[in-house]
Amino acid sequence: MEEAKEFLQLNKEEAESVSRLTIHPHRLGFQCSFYEDFALRGIRVDSVQPGFVSCTFRVPPRLTDKSGNLATGAVANLVDEVGGAIVHVEGLTMNVSVDMSISFLGTAKLNDELQITSKVLGRRGSYSGTIVLVRNKVTGELIAEGRHSLFDKHGSKL
Repeated sequence: MEEAKEFLQLNKEEAESVSRLTIHPHRLGFQCSFYEDFALRGIRVDSVQPGFVSCTFRVPPRLTDKSGNLATGAVANLVDEVGGAIVHVEGLTMNVSVDMSISFLGTAKLNDELQITSKVLGRRGSYSGTIVLVRNKVTGELIAEGRHSLFDKHGSKL
């Protein structure tokens, strides 16, 4: 635990740099949050059809681990965001993630171009299930497969 704490400590120069950052309050519904901007900046929506969305995303340095691979947490975030977007109803708040199951089948490196597709598996009442596939766009290698369950707290019929 001490080793982890030590690793996360900022040196004086880093601490001064962070203290100079200006982070404005998030205006809900008007702009992306810092988190969304950090995690999703650069994603491009290529195709949208009822129950299906396809996106392209180039792996940026900010989302790689110390080995130069797309971090598993970043993959989980993509599954969450793209899986949730497919069942989102414009004008309502996002659905609540109930469960995610992700199989990590390969790795993506810095600057790899990924194809991320999401399909609705089904809906029952306020509950929706989606599947998200993350592939290397050039090689076709499957990087991850995620199943994402969401609950519509508004109870609307999607």
